[in-house]
Amino acid sequence: MADLEIVFAGSPAAAVPSLQALTAGRHDVLAVLTREDSPQGRKRELAQTAVADAADVLALPVIKANRLAGEATERLMALQPDLGVIVAYGGLVREPLLSAPRLGWINLHFSLLPRWRGAAPVQRAIMAGDDVTGASVFQLVPELDAGELFGQVTQSIGAHETAGHLLESLSYSGAELLVRVVDAIADGAARGETQVGDVTLAPKLGLEDGRIDWTQQASQILNLVRGVTPEPGAFTTIDGQRLKVLEAVIARDEPALAPGLFSGPARVLVGTASDPIELLEVHPAGKRPMRAADWWRGRSTGSPTVGE
Repeated sequence: MADLEIVFAGSPAAAVPSLQALTAGRHDVLAVLTREDSPQGRKRELAQTAVADAADVLALPVIKANRLAGEATERLMALQPDLGVIVAYGGLVREPLLSAPRLGWINLHFSLLPRWRGAAPVQRAIMAGDDVTGASVFQLVPELDAGELFGQVTQSIGAHETAGHLLESLSYSGAELLVRVVDAIADGAARGETQVGDVTLAPKLGLEDGRIDWTQQASQILNLVRGVTPEPGAFTTIDGQRLKVLEAVIARDEPALAPGLFSGPARVLVGTASDPIELLEVHPAGKRPMRAADWWRGRSTGSPTVGE
C-alpha cells in the first residue's frame, strides 16, 4: 500500500473539496497548480482562485499559471510526482508535462463520460433537460476528456436545481470518488475501462448563451435559466435594457400568452410557445436583484417590450 506524491491542478470552488479530501488522506500533495489572480466582483479587484485560498490554508506550495509552459512546467516536472490530479483547472496539460508523473494524470470531470465532454458539463446537462448526471475519473490523454475511466458516480438532477447547486453537490461526491481512485491506483488495483456511448460536447458558455428565446417551450426556457445560473446568467432585453432572470417557474395554472408578452402586476408572467413563465426574481441593469413584482411596480406605465 504505497503512498503517492501528487501534484494537484484546479481553480474554482468546485475543485476545493477534492484538494481537501486528498490532503486529508494517505498521500502527499507536493504542490498546487491554479490559474493566476484575476479581476472579480463589481469592483473588479484582483483575487486569487478558490483553490489558491484553500492551498494557503493547507500550507501547500502554490504555482499560478494560465498556460502550462516555461517556468510553471519546469517547476512541476522538477517535483518528479508519482501522479498528477486535475479538477477544473481551466487549461490544457500537454507534453512533456503530460508524461512527467510516473503514473500520468487523472482528471475528475463532472459528467457521465462520454456524455458532455468539455468545459461546461453540468450547465449543458441541465440545459438539455437531462434527468441524470454524475462525475467521472479518467486517465488524462491528449484528446479532450477521452481517456479510460477509473470510476463514476451518478446523481439525479432535481426539477428545480440550478447549475450552481448541482455542481456544489457533485464537487463533494466527486471528491470521494477521486480519493477512492487514487487509493486504488496506489495499491495497483485500478483498472481503466474504455468509454462507451455517444459522445456529446459541452463547450464553454458565453454571455449570449444565456439569452432567453421566448418562442421556445416553457420547459426549454426553464432549463436554460437553471443551466446558466449563476454563470453566465439568463437574461432578456426589455425596452432596450438587459433584465437578468434569476429565478422563474412554469405557470401551468395560467392561460397562454403570446411568446414574449408580459403580464402583471400581481404575478409577472411572460408568454412562451406553451405555458407562461412566471418570473420570481430578476436583476435589472444598474440595480440590485429584486422580486419580479417589485420590478414591475417600479417601472413606468406600459407593457414591457422584448427586444434584441
